[in-house]
Amino acid sequence: MARIKVTSQTKSGRNTRFHDTHTGKNMTRTQFVHEIKAGNYKNYSVKNIGNKPTPVSKPDSSKNNNLG
Repeated sequence: MARIKVTSQTKSGRNTRFHDTHTGKNMTRTQFVHEIKAGNYKNYSVKNIGNKPTPVSKPDSSKNNNLG
């Protein structure tokens, strides 16, 4: 099961809200970006997409860390 689930996105498909299935924490995109940059989610990184910091899962063979 993916640790992070996407709970909301825009019509264009940009993920805007996230849920941590291990802690129960709900986060906005900005909050999740902050948590990733603080080192709290090592299997995720931040890319600048459309001039906005955007959470992404690190590329690997595991499906458990994909944004679901």
